[in-house]
Amino acid sequence: MVQYSAARLDTSFAALSDATRRGVLEQLGRGDASITNLAERFDMTLTGMKKHVSVLEQAGLVVTEKVGRVRTCRLSVGGLEDEAAWIERYRRRWELRFEALDEIVEDLKQKEDLDGRK
Repeated sequence: MVQYSAARLDTSFAALSDATRRGVLEQLGRGDASITNLAERFDMTLTGMKKHVSVLEQAGLVVTEKVGRVRTCRLSVGGLEDEAAWIERYRRRWELRFEALDEIVEDLKQKEDLDGRK
């Protein structure tokens, strides 16, 4: 069974809970961008955007690199792999529960059909 770091997942999901940060990830999915570009795109101050990027960086979702006076952001390679695996694990559990429920409903329908024929 795959082991997940609860603290890491908490940090990632907390970072993803903010619409602006999700938007930043979406934007970076299209290509690298400087914090200045991101701030302009989201109509925010540089300080505000730096805070958002910092949260994403601490969560391991974004990597930044400073060259001269420009800090460039890019998506972290494999940044959401653990989160996707965790979600998949629970998705599969629910799928199995729904399959079991489908079987129960089907059995009840068959029993109802048999009872109705008597």
